[in-house]
Amino acid sequence: MKELAQNIFYIGVDDNDIDLFEGQYVVPNGISYNSYLIKDDKVTIMDTVDGRKADAWLANLEEALAGKIPDYLVLLHMEPDHTGSLKAFLEKYPSAQVVSNTKLFNMIPQFFEGMDLEGRKVVVNEGDTMPLGVHTLKFIMAPMVHWPEVMMTYEEKDKILFSADAFGKFGALDTDEDWACEARRYYFNIVGKYGVQVQALLKKASALDIQKIYPLHGPMLTENLGYYIGKYDTWSAYRPEDKGTFIAYASIYGHTKVVAEKLKELLEAKGVKVAISDLAREDMAECLEDAFRYDRLVLASPTYDTGIFPVVESFIGHLKSKNYQNRKVAFIENGSWAPMAAKKMRAEMESLKDITFIEPVITIKSALKQADLAQVEALAEALKN
Repeated sequence: MKELAQNIFYIGVDDNDIDLFEGQYVVPNGISYNSYLIKDDKVTIMDTVDGRKADAWLANLEEALAGKIPDYLVLLHMEPDHTGSLKAFLEKYPSAQVVSNTKLFNMIPQFFEGMDLEGRKVVVNEGDTMPLGVHTLKFIMAPMVHWPEVMMTYEEKDKILFSADAFGKFGALDTDEDWACEARRYYFNIVGKYGVQVQALLKKASALDIQKIYPLHGPMLTENLGYYIGKYDTWSAYRPEDKGTFIAYASIYGHTKVVAEKLKELLEAKGVKVAISDLAREDMAECLEDAFRYDRLVLASPTYDTGIFPVVESFIGHLKSKNYQNRKVAFIENGSWAPMAAKKMRAEMESLKDITFIEPVITIKSALKQADLAQVEALAEALKN
């Protein structure tokens, strides 16, 4: 329990036991499930936590309440990492009312069979306000950031935006790490598909005097908010964050890797910022993050069963699902008798918006040879510009 502002307390919990967030994202430093308490004439809780941490959360809540009884539980987002303790809360505090929007209430029976909230629901809509005493909450709908029922709450006294999953990051609160790296990986993998909706939210937020942002994951943001909001604006507008090249490759026997690393060497010699990843061995979520971070991408794949090597094909599928766009893309293919990977990769990427293809396409027959270096140099020169 920690007092963040006068009579506003943090009551969330860190999860350092989890291995995969949402069943797929590696979280070596865990994750936080954030929940907040506002002690006012109407005692109000902002969200619950994952059900696996219900006991720790309820203990934090009880300590912070110091004998008071909660009047309201506000639910911003229905995902189980934020509502998993709902049943336990309702059983412990039977007089508390649940505040949310119609879309969220309609989802509750999908997760909690037989849960009866008759007489305990307070339905709110866009722009509605709820006076708590000294504090007043204003509700802001944020559909598809990143579920349809998501909303945010603006606390008018201390000018706090309770931002649901927006502005969140991987990593428990006891982790000392840079915000941007894990926030970027979190954004593009979880929220990234919905850039248009995030832009709409940022437009709404620009009309508010926001002094603090309290997300449902990661640290509370209390200083230099322009930096964080600027990052979200860049990411959600699909603008490259950095000028540079991300080389994403896979290699069966190491030959395609040699070409990718040679290209990296030539690019760095020309002063180009380069990131490189072996798609078969590195975290796919981090690879996706780097693809969105830089303005140029090189896809390097062996030909496999007359097509794209599976892990490269999977990576391209991830790019497509997250609306990858507004980038320059080049290709490297390898094949011992019938190189086809570049043609197939380009066909997959052509459906994406505002993609510029860079020539030449590098074709390697089995292993990089002295005669192949000229085309690698030519691609490095093209990527430099």
